[in-house]
Amino acid sequence: MKINKLQDSVQLIFPFLIYVGVVVAISYFAVCIFLFLKQTRFIFFPSAVIDTTPEFYNLPYEDVWLPVSAKSGKVEQIHGWWIEANQPNGKVLLYLHGNSVNIGANVTRAHWFHQLGFSMLLIDYRGYGRSEGRFPNESQVYQDAATAWDYLVYQQQIPPSKIFIYGHSLGGAVAIDLALKQPNAAGLVVESSFTSIRKVLAYRNNFKMFPVDIILRQHFDSIRKVPNLKIPVLFIHGTDDVIVPALMSQELYAAAPEPKKLILVPGAAHNNVAQVAPSVYLEAVRSFIILAESRILSS
Repeated sequence: MKINKLQDSVQLIFPFLIYVGVVVAISYFAVCIFLFLKQTRFIFFPSAVIDTTPEFYNLPYEDVWLPVSAKSGKVEQIHGWWIEANQPNGKVLLYLHGNSVNIGANVTRAHWFHQLGFSMLLIDYRGYGRSEGRFPNESQVYQDAATAWDYLVYQQQIPPSKIFIYGHSLGGAVAIDLALKQPNAAGLVVESSFTSIRKVLAYRNNFKMFPVDIILRQHFDSIRKVPNLKIPVLFIHGTDDVIVPALMSQELYAAAPEPKKLILVPGAAHNNVAQVAPSVYLEAVRSFIILAESRILSS
């Protein structure tokens, strides 16, 4: 009798376990598909609201609108600010911001570069700030950066040898990609950036239960690109950065060819390197400018 009851229980439980297993498997694959299709939502965090403009630091600026062609064939406008240097010296910085908010959150950092004598073009990628376009992806932000470069070279008539490319965080990956395509640029400054999205996910232990290498479509694989750079590069990173570890800038530095420099700022986090050590920051960029310009003069 007891054996029969046990058999009956097994017969009831076994189909239930199969049912649960099927539900779990379907749910797992559904999440994998969602991550494959919607992963940009975990990488880009744009905002349409611009809280701060260069007026906050009494910087004269003008709005710039740059047309860029979407895959659909539609022409979309990306928005930027052109900030003129106080004294004409020909030095220009193309500023590429990180993955969150918009150019309004980068005015303070831009002010530091203006103090160093740069004229600047700051742009918002499509989907950020006042720029048109839907939610961005990796190929689009590369295209937006290239469009900004072309504006400086062909419309502003600025020689590539006068243009420095700067990128912060994810913008550093965009800057590296652009610098690889523009070997005649003056130099590249990469602040608080990472080696690749894959390595960031591994560092944060995110999505470890999923087949990341199969799902991942947005790579930003800077560590693969930096060995092929042809221009001087300065890496800057805070040692207390918990968003992107300073080790990643060290790895990028190790992989990059000469001439190159690495500045690690003790106690600085992801967004406040210049504020924590202003004299170190400014001197690092000044000396890098001298290095880059001396290389151009000697070539």
